[in-house]
Amino acid sequence: MATIAAVRTPGPSRWTRFATFARRNPTIVIGAAMLIFMAVVALLAPLIAGDPTFINPVDRLQPPSAEHYFGTDHLGRDVFARSVYGARISLVVGVSVAFVSVVFGLAIGLAAGYVRRLDNLVMRVMDGLMAIPAILLAIAMVSLNRAGVGIVIVAIAIPEVPRVVRLVRSVVLTTREQPYIEAAISGGSRKLKIVLRHILPSTIPPLIVQATYVAASAILIEAGLSFLGAGVPPETPTWGNMIASSRLLLARAPWTIFFPGACLALVVLAINLLGDGLRDHLDPRLARRM
Repeated sequence: MATIAAVRTPGPSRWTRFATFARRNPTIVIGAAMLIFMAVVALLAPLIAGDPTFINPVDRLQPPSAEHYFGTDHLGRDVFARSVYGARISLVVGVSVAFVSVVFGLAIGLAAGYVRRLDNLVMRVMDGLMAIPAILLAIAMVSLNRAGVGIVIVAIAIPEVPRVVRLVRSVVLTTREQPYIEAAISGGSRKLKIVLRHILPSTIPPLIVQATYVAASAILIEAGLSFLGAGVPPETPTWGNMIASSRLLLARAPWTIFFPGACLALVVLAINLLGDGLRDHLDPRLARRM
């Protein structure tokens, strides 16, 4: 009896799967690529950029050239080096604020959404925090403490936590009415087990999308605080500090403002593209299927 060997049909390659994913979700791929590029440049700053604090008055206000890719500012500092090092501050602030706000917002939102007795009290406190502008809170905290990245992160994260809390609470209120949650309660499952095993997973997709928007907002707020002099100390190279120190030189040396402004716009654009793409991909009602 002849034995016929089964021939296994090879599945699609990794490149084919990636090409299919990129075709269906172009905004995710474009946004992630731009963001990864900026992150790699920031990590390699000591290798690809010079000293961002080196002052050379002889080379002040030099236009972009082979020696200074982005030109120099009014103190002769290299704008390219300062822009690259400024990406570090912006990315650290954006990621840190998103992480802090998501962690605290998730914990508070789960408690407020599932424990009915806490709902009204917690949400009134969150409404009060949302009424505090991040810029004014940061100015107040900097005036009471020493300016630094940590103070900026805390000041920006506090008004962002209530937004995450409201999102998580809305998901919990919808999920806890589902039949499988009622079945788990009827079966005698503990509240903590129900929250962690059944309710928490449903909050992850919207939280991922919300984290990207929080990061983009935090980067913009940090740049605004630095521009106003209420953020990171002026000697630290940030995009907001660079724009603030060169705002009077726009007509004479526009490159001192254009390049840090362009870097800021590209990072925020990349995060927003990534967030929009993740929203369309994770939400089954909005996902595009081909």
